[in-house]
Amino acid sequence: MPSLQLDLPLRMDLDSKRSLARQLGSVYAEVMDVPPDFITVSIHDLGPGGVWRCGAADPEPAGLVMCDIRAGRPAATREILARRIVDVCVRACGLEERRLKVEFTQHSGDEMYHPHLGGFAPDWAPEAGERTG
Repeated sequence: MPSLQLDLPLRMDLDSKRSLARQLGSVYAEVMDVPPDFITVSIHDLGPGGVWRCGAADPEPAGLVMCDIRAGRPAATREILARRIVDVCVRACGLEERRLKVEFTQHSGDEMYHPHLGGFAPDWAPEAGERTG
């Protein structure tokens, strides 16, 4: 854990994707107090018309960030993370804040296997310290 998946209504070059992944990984590591090597970022640059926000009027281009994280994080911490992710996407992608959405899916540690870290992630527990992913 975790993984961040971005669906974006634009195209990005390799250097821009790497920079965005670095920024998001840094934000996640700082807010959630985890080592960066736990974090995977996938960027789906779907191009114009690839992601839409529906409403009463015509749909508008939008962005979606799916965050798969370990269960147990307080809502306040997740809100801070979501706000910081939105800030990064606004700056790096030129998207309007109101057109971004961040969703969290929470998992137990044994639902994410990291070969490079030796196996399953431990479950998150505040008393164990947050540096364990």
